[in-house]
Amino acid sequence: MNKGMLIILSGPSGCGKGTMLKEVIGRTNCEVSVSATTRPMRTGDIDGVQYHFVTKEAFEACIQNNELLEYAEYCNHYYGTLKSNVEAIRAQGKHVILEIEVQGALTVMESHPDAVTIFTVPPSLEELRRRLRKRGTEDEATIEKRVARAKEEIPFAPRYQYIVWNDKLEDAVDDFCAIIQAEANRAVNCKERIGALIESC
Repeated sequence: MNKGMLIILSGPSGCGKGTMLKEVIGRTNCEVSVSATTRPMRTGDIDGVQYHFVTKEAFEACIQNNELLEYAEYCNHYYGTLKSNVEAIRAQGKHVILEIEVQGALTVMESHPDAVTIFTVPPSLEELRRRLRKRGTEDEATIEKRVARAKEEIPFAPRYQYIVWNDKLEDAVDDFCAIIQAEANRAVNCKERIGALIESC
C-alpha cells in the first residue's frame, strides 16, 4: 500500500476553506488533519473535530518536545500540527490535508518538498469581507483585522503549486479534487502498484 500524500491548503480566513473541504472529503481518499490550538472554543465547536483545544502551557510543551510538524501564532493564539496524527493517517494510505496558515505552510514545504501545495482565494477582498460578516462570529474591528491579514497572505500564493479560486463552491471543489487525482496518478506516487504490474509482465 502506497503511503498517502501530504497536501497543504492555505488561504485567507473566511474564504471558504472549511466548507470546501467538507465536500472534498466526501469525494476523495483524504482526511483533514485536526490541528491543535490555544484559541477558545466557539459555539458549535467540538474538541477533536474542529481543533484539539489545549492550554498555552500544553502547546508550548509540544514545541519544546519537537512534537509539531509546524506551528504559528495568529491573532494571539497558537495553531499547530501534531506529527503523530499526520503520520498515522498517511500510514493507512490516506492523503492528509493540512489546513494551515502561510507561516506554517512555508515551514512544511521546506521539510516536506514532496507535499502538494494549494492556495485558495476569494474572488475579491470585498467578497471576503462579506463572507466574514455573514459568519456573525466577530465584531467589525476583528473582521477588518482578518481582511488586513488576508492582504499580507495573498502575495504568498505564487509560492504554492496550485491556486483554487473559491468563487462558486462546486467549481472550487471540482478543481481541488482534480488536483488530488492528478497528483495521486503521478508515477512517483504509484511506485508499489506499478512495480507489482511490471513484475507480472
